[in-house]
Amino acid sequence: MSNEPVFPVPATISAEAQAVLAAAAQRPMVADPEPDDDAGWYEHAAVARATDEGTITGLALATTGAVIDGAPTTLARASVADGARYYVAEPLDHDSEDERVLFAIHGGGFTFGGGESARVSTSLLAGNYGVRTWGMDYRQLPDHPYPAGLDDCMTVYRHLLSTTDASAIAIGGQSGGANLTAAMLLRIRDEGLPMPAAAMLLSPPVDLTSAGDTHVTNGFTVIPGGIANMSRRYAGEHSLEDPYISPLFGEFTAEFPPTILTAGTRDFLLSDTVRLHRKLLAAGVRAELHVWEGAPHGLFMGRAPEDREQVRQVRTFLEQAWAEAGHPAS
Repeated sequence: MSNEPVFPVPATISAEAQAVLAAAAQRPMVADPEPDDDAGWYEHAAVARATDEGTITGLALATTGAVIDGAPTTLARASVADGARYYVAEPLDHDSEDERVLFAIHGGGFTFGGGESARVSTSLLAGNYGVRTWGMDYRQLPDHPYPAGLDDCMTVYRHLLSTTDASAIAIGGQSGGANLTAAMLLRIRDEGLPMPAAAMLLSPPVDLTSAGDTHVTNGFTVIPGGIANMSRRYAGEHSLEDPYISPLFGEFTAEFPPTILTAGTRDFLLSDTVRLHRKLLAAGVRAELHVWEGAPHGLFMGRAPEDREQVRQVRTFLEQAWAEAGHPAS
């Protein structure tokens, strides 16, 4: 008889969310390869090269917090001089005088969510939030550990600043994208660049040493060994406590923008999210924390009412911040 604890699907969430949790419980959980196992990482990352639209869309939803809402958009692929890649999407009815831009950074454990998935997610996010969206397609594992992806994000942010006032920009992402968002805020401050109007951090892994309480208490929702191998592969020869790798170790100050943070009660990164929220508040930053009942990391893969409610919640927060910065929705 097994002594493993059993965590039944809660009845306190939507039927769609219950179905997602039930399906997830049936899938085998496989540990990440060892950090120096190149062959293992190339095999692990194979799904990122998928060409079927179902897998591409699934990754787009799972790595950004986007939902499918049917809003039509235009989309273009772009890059800057040094090759840093991104997509630009706009709602089809976008007002040309609306200067607001969502600078979106996909998640996916610094391994997934790029390429064709970034194409789809950028389009979805533009529809979800009703604004022009620059969606990053940054360099990823296994070939490009820190600081490649963060450097790409900073390069494209500087490029965006050449045409757009920072007060019209919001930066955000989910999971690894939220890590890069928080790291960008530290670098923006440290490099003397203008801060954006707002930030969204959806389930941010901001302490890659995995010290937070819920890495243990919610460990049943994550792969065996947690994110330790991924963190070490991403950090390379750098310390996991480097603030640009684990932003929770950075110094947050009052000039940081209004920030919305989200997580779930089953999210193994709930502690990371809570700890960063407290640190922002202590620095005098306006920060909201929203924790979703029964939700694991990344909520319910864009497939439940809770996911749509999160989009509405974040959109309301960003629109308020934009309005306060002089860029109200038209």
